[in-house]
Amino acid sequence: MARVSTYFHFAGNAEEAFLFYRSVFQTEFVGPIVRFGDLPCQPGQPPWPPGQARQVMNISLPILGGHVIMGNDAPASMGRRIQGNNVTMNLEPDSRAETDRLFAALKEGGKVEWAPAEMPWGAYWGSLIDRYGNEWMFSCTAK
Repeated sequence: MARVSTYFHFAGNAEEAFLFYRSVFQTEFVGPIVRFGDLPCQPGQPPWPPGQARQVMNISLPILGGHVIMGNDAPASMGRRIQGNNVTMNLEPDSRAETDRLFAALKEGGKVEWAPAEMPWGAYWGSLIDRYGNEWMFSCTAK
């Protein structure tokens, strides 16, 4: 079955971030956490440096409505660099209570941009940046 997921890159703290997201969304990882050290080295390739071997190569977590967030650490040694966040995750929970629960959990250690409130377009809406620098918007149309 086809699907669309969102992939986050982290500067060495992907596992910490996804453990946090797992506690927020109260779901379980899809498959194991795959680490760079789990990959076999190619012929002539030196072994992974110890710090990088433990870093996350891939992790997946279902959140709302069948959507899956995925992520990894983006090691500079592989030419990756974190350039900043230009993606906003928009969550549309089924109830205001669920909106408030998710908002309260994701704001811990982060920055509230707009606390959830009734908006002129009829949605209960808010936004925040979590402790990992990822932006989340909430839009609940349930009354």
